[in-house]
Amino acid sequence: MKKLIIGGLSLICLLVANPMNAQDDDKVNFTKQELKFAKMDASPMDLALYRDKNDAAVARVIYSRPQKRDREIFGKLIPYGEVWRTGANEATELTLYKDMKVADAVVKAGTYTLYTIPGEKEWTVILNNKTNTWGAYEYTDKEDKVRINVPVRQAPNTIESLSMAFQESNKGADLLIGWDDSYVKVPFQNVK
Repeated sequence: MKKLIIGGLSLICLLVANPMNAQDDDKVNFTKQELKFAKMDASPMDLALYRDKNDAAVARVIYSRPQKRDREIFGKLIPYGEVWRTGANEATELTLYKDMKVADAVVKAGTYTLYTIPGEKEWTVILNNKTNTWGAYEYTDKEDKVRINVPVRQAPNTIESLSMAFQESNKGADLLIGWDDSYVKVPFQNVK
């Protein structure tokens, strides 16, 4: 027992007397070949956040922003009538920080994937339970939480990069999704 106590005390003294510093092994200066960061993505990730009058977060959308670059977008690059990830790269992610009403459904606070099915005159906007997906390859309507059809609106000017923003409304907030020459408005209503 005496040897065990002495051994334990010796180990503690050794650790205290010779503290390890995680930064001792960190190299401070790197060569150009050693320091490699990824190039800027062609469709950088962005987010839009909506806060209420008390500055509390209500909703957030995270999406990648593809560029128009002189391409015909809707009906060509993004086909009509097909499920779209609503951006580029990973599917667009919507987080609600409180319960909200979408169409006639109350959607509980949580994170959802936001898919759309663009059409010439209206889009179907889908909140789907399956998250952390790339593109729309894993999409299944069995995971849909809610769908809402919204009319396509003419933008007053060309929107070069896919853009999303929240706009306060009388009953909550509208999510605006715009690209090229059009946009849609998705209403989110406060639950009382």
